[in-house]
Amino acid sequence: MNIHDFLYYIILPILSVSSLLVFVRFFKGPSIIDRVVALDLLITIGIGIIAIYSILSDTPTFLDISLVLALIAFLGSVAFAYYLEKRNKNE
Repeated sequence: MNIHDFLYYIILPILSVSSLLVFVRFFKGPSIIDRVVALDLLITIGIGIIAIYSILSDTPTFLDISLVLALIAFLGSVAFAYYLEKRNKNE
């Protein structure tokens, strides 16, 4: 078993199942904080899937795309934390 088989037959199914579980948490989440954390985790899983596809297809350009997506997700998390901090100060 080489690395391509390991990624294709083990890691991708694990990421697929985890994304389905996170979708359930995203739709079922009782608060906005749960939904934002689930969305951040979905983006992280998507970055992993893009990275695996980049390795399997031998296209390093997709790694740049996943890096940009990670930066956007980080900025979104920081913006949400800033929003929560301002909301708590106003109350």
